[in-house]
Amino acid sequence: MKMISNFHNKLVMAGAMLAVCTTFAQAHQEAAAPVAGLNPLADKVRAANSRFLDVKAATSEGYAPIPCASGITGGAMGIHYVNGGYLKDDKIDIARPEAVMYEPMADGRLQLVAVEYITSKGPASLDGQLFNFNSAPNRYGLGEFYELHVWAWRGNPTGTFADMNPKVSCEHTMAPSQ
Repeated sequence: MKMISNFHNKLVMAGAMLAVCTTFAQAHQEAAAPVAGLNPLADKVRAANSRFLDVKAATSEGYAPIPCASGITGGAMGIHYVNGGYLKDDKIDIARPEAVMYEPMADGRLQLVAVEYITSKGPASLDGQLFNFNSAPNRYGLGEFYELHVWAWRGNPTGTFADMNPKVSCEHTMAPSQ
């Protein structure tokens, strides 16, 4: 009976130690998450394009808005401000994204959330990150193209380079004034 009691005590002690170690490991992971979640390309994109925090910078550089894009399963991309000249030149330049993306806010402001690089030449990559291929026909009415979203200003739980972001909404899009 004493042997069973000792075994039971050791088992309880081992379980307690495992729980403590697991708690410490989880706390360490949560504390390290922001550091581990940093993406060097997103950092470079943010540094090269922070001038677009004010949408006036986008319009002054020839970007024009297209309607807010929402996903059919939730999330959104926001309102794309697209530069037609950059779309046509097929060049990939970190400081000249083809589209700058804004989320419409309840107070009417537009908040910069991401940029998008687009080219018809591929396969394409930026700083080692491969672009996504979009075949034709597609929902945009374009020919085949390669695109890369970079969620540099809004975290995206589905990934820094995913198309849609569940943390972005088109809910506050203003109707065009008549």
